[in-house]
Amino acid sequence: MTSNNLKLNFGPQHPAAHGVMRLVMEMDGEVVVGLDPHIGLLHRGTEKLAEIKPFNHSIGYMDRMDYVSMMCCEHPYILAIEKLLDVTPPLRAQYIRVMFDEITRILNHLLWLGCHGLDIGAMALFLYCFREREDLLDCYEAVSGARMHATYYRPGGVYRDLPDSMPKYKANKYISEKKVKKLNYNRDGSLLDFIKDFTDRFPSHVDEYETLLTDNRIWKQRTVDIGIVTPERAIQLGFTGAMLRGSGIAWDLRRKQPYEVYNELDFKIPVGVNGDCYDRYLVRVEEMRQSNLIIQQCIKWLEDNPGPVMIDDNKLATPKRSSMKHDMESLIYHFKLFTEGYSVPEGNVYTAIEHPKGEFGVFLMSDGANKPYRLKIRAPSFPHLAAISEMSKGHMLADVVSIIGTLDVVFGEIDR
Repeated sequence: MTSNNLKLNFGPQHPAAHGVMRLVMEMDGEVVVGLDPHIGLLHRGTEKLAEIKPFNHSIGYMDRMDYVSMMCCEHPYILAIEKLLDVTPPLRAQYIRVMFDEITRILNHLLWLGCHGLDIGAMALFLYCFREREDLLDCYEAVSGARMHATYYRPGGVYRDLPDSMPKYKANKYISEKKVKKLNYNRDGSLLDFIKDFTDRFPSHVDEYETLLTDNRIWKQRTVDIGIVTPERAIQLGFTGAMLRGSGIAWDLRRKQPYEVYNELDFKIPVGVNGDCYDRYLVRVEEMRQSNLIIQQCIKWLEDNPGPVMIDDNKLATPKRSSMKHDMESLIYHFKLFTEGYSVPEGNVYTAIEHPKGEFGVFLMSDGANKPYRLKIRAPSFPHLAAISEMSKGHMLADVVSIIGTLDVVFGEIDR
């Protein structure tokens, strides 16, 4: 018996494909019968490149895997190196890392929400979300010098302490003094003051997003009962993060396997009920609110507790620039650190963090040399993308766009 089903290519150059995804779809009219996700158009060989470079040269590679959640990709790699070296960073550095992990979580969810809304037809939301992202990217730039690929976390701590001042806008022939004064209203203090101002007004911005979407009947028609995954099936498929919590399972590594100072902080883990696109939306929106609370707690602690942000070991930490210019020994340490790096004791370790997209894990094996013998990354988006066929069957073509949006995939970490 012949089939009248249509074979359809979705992507790889599709505005809703979120990168280079290609879906080969079998359609019965408008209904999806089968779906085959193709990857392999972005392969950058991160794991193999890391094996031919000193440990500290690969931190910047991690940023580029999930280029929406940059510092959260550095974090498990740094933790793995520290575990093998048996090094504990100063407490202030741990609080800074947690604060920037949560800033990164908000950055990720803002981009996800803006793009997911745009895919389904809520255009204004995209502009609102990117308005808040700009402030957070300014925080990245203030500590690292880069808006995105920060390379800020280092084995033993962080690159440098939080700056005492924020960069300011300057008047020119296009922007008047009056407008510049308005733009700089929250930039007169330190970075912590700037972040504090952001956390004070961010909940009202989340309220704006919810006013636009949460009870919007078109949004609910496009997301309620779409892409349902039961709790049992979510576990079987290897879901983590908001995809797993949206199905009603309260699994979060910040609570279940605490790292850094998460066990000192007060926050809630939002979970869904139905496991559909709408529940995953609600979970991520509430996660932004909880991240905001965590950042506020970190700010309070950091304001009250000055101190070092890097261990005092010249084999791991860069000497101060002032001493390097006058002291030959410091110059040698600096040169050796950035050319040879450091040898890491023999052994293997797996470390994982609660990345905005799920469990981001790093398996690191060392043979005692100055570069990894083996690096394997457990990227959260890969099992989520693998489930897209199962989630889409029986739905309409337009619903596939909603499902792609709810997965929150980034291909840098899938096709790494």
